[in-house]
Amino acid sequence: MAARTSPSTLRQAPKPAAATLNKHQQKTQAMKLRLLKAARRIFTRDGFEAARIDDIAAAAGHTRGAFYAHFKTKEDLFLALIEQETAAHMDDIRAKMHACTTEQEQVDMLRKYYSARLADRAFSILLIEFKLYALRHPRLRAHLADAHRQIRDVLKLGVEGLLPAQFQVRSESRELKRVALESLLTGLILENTYDPKRISERQVESVLGQMFDMVQDLSAS
Repeated sequence: MAARTSPSTLRQAPKPAAATLNKHQQKTQAMKLRLLKAARRIFTRDGFEAARIDDIAAAAGHTRGAFYAHFKTKEDLFLALIEQETAAHMDDIRAKMHACTTEQEQVDMLRKYYSARLADRAFSILLIEFKLYALRHPRLRAHLADAHRQIRDVLKLGVEGLLPAQFQVRSESRELKRVALESLLTGLILENTYDPKRISERQVESVLGQMFDMVQDLSAS
């Protein structure tokens, strides 16, 4: 059984700009980023459970000891990778929201952004694997789900206030709609990757757009 991870290590304040870091801090940060980049590649190649820490460290050009200098477990590394991916999405959405001049442009941008996530199927499938791994290890499941939830809650705060008026509903309702959209996206990506003859990318994009519009209508009602 893998050791438990510590979600507190994933909720630190944003790192200072590289220019304010001393040489040791810059080297440490660069090493961590190389490990995360290597992890994404190895996880995609081998799957979460089969991926080996030694292979991740070697792909990053470091030793197993360097891995443990940054992460306690493979689960800890994957949660950090989720945090990195989520933060990148939030930064991208914020930038796109600020570039919009009307609420309708914001709605159109969010719809397009949601459908475009089909392109990053590799990470969506990795998330499925990670959740299945957690389900197969009951003692870890609640802890990993809680850590994942904390990452989402912290990072989405910077986007909530930028949402168009029709999306400004009660937080519980907003979260349920988000879960519905994410679940549909994940399921369709899995089906399209598994059997593209059954459902094509064009059909997936169409269904995603229809679901987004349905959720928007519910928000406005």
